[in-house]
Amino acid sequence: MTKAGQHGETRHAEARDRDARDWDARDYAAHSNAQQEWARELIGKLRLRGDEDVLDIGCGDGRATALIAERLPEGSVLGVDNSASMIACAEEQFPPPSASQAHASASRSAHSNLRFRLMDAARLELPRGFDVAFSNAALHWVQDHEAMLRGVHACLRPGGRLLFQMGGRGNAAEVRAVVDELVACAPWRDSFRGFSSPYRFCDPDDYEAWLPRAGFRALHAELVDKDMQHADDEAFRGWLRTTWFPYMDRLPAARRGAFLDELATSYLAAHPADELGVIHVGMVRLEVEAEVA
Repeated sequence: MTKAGQHGETRHAEARDRDARDWDARDYAAHSNAQQEWARELIGKLRLRGDEDVLDIGCGDGRATALIAERLPEGSVLGVDNSASMIACAEEQFPPPSASQAHASASRSAHSNLRFRLMDAARLELPRGFDVAFSNAALHWVQDHEAMLRGVHACLRPGGRLLFQMGGRGNAAEVRAVVDELVACAPWRDSFRGFSSPYRFCDPDDYEAWLPRAGFRALHAELVDKDMQHADDEAFRGWLRTTWFPYMDRLPAARRGAFLDELATSYLAAHPADELGVIHVGMVRLEVEAEVA
């Protein structure tokens, strides 16, 4: 191999390493209030009796999973996520009860009906032991939704159902427009050669086609507009840093701050904060509900 080829392979390997970097779970937890609020709204739509076994797909730091567990006095919930740091954070915040935790602080509450497991949503390997599959603000990170749906179907009992909400077609369009413009221009474009967005924003038509092929009967699939609000510039930058990190990670560590600064400044020039200093981002969520056919 030529030196140029070797350097090219090195650059590609470095890019793969950056792309594969795990989430910063604690930073995400500090800047995901909107996602948590949406989770509360979506959990309310589950209409749980209290004795179901629930699967939470893309559970993240486990806060929404714990809210579900609180509604299941005679049931259980398993949270799965493909991020090792998210699962570690969830297990630290919500450890299972044990004798060694008898004198733990009150902030580390134990949930006997709550478990977490490292698992890819597109490669679910679980027994047929769940009544409900739930997911909030996670599945737009999945590329193969049909594989995910087949895995969900395989682990749901007869009569089981799913309720998902994820980024949908048109989600964060104004932020994405700024990002797309940035990565196409100097001094950033060389770092983004061969890069493709990690997000897949689907629409109702996609799911209406996929659900029956996976063995589900669609109950509804619709796009829902959401106004994501950030209290100030710091909160907005925290959200950009923690959810758009695949873009930052294409860059050497020393240049990521400059990219974030330019992204935030460019967005705010076109979409300034309101009179209270709140920064708004237009989001579109795809909400899907279905039952086992």
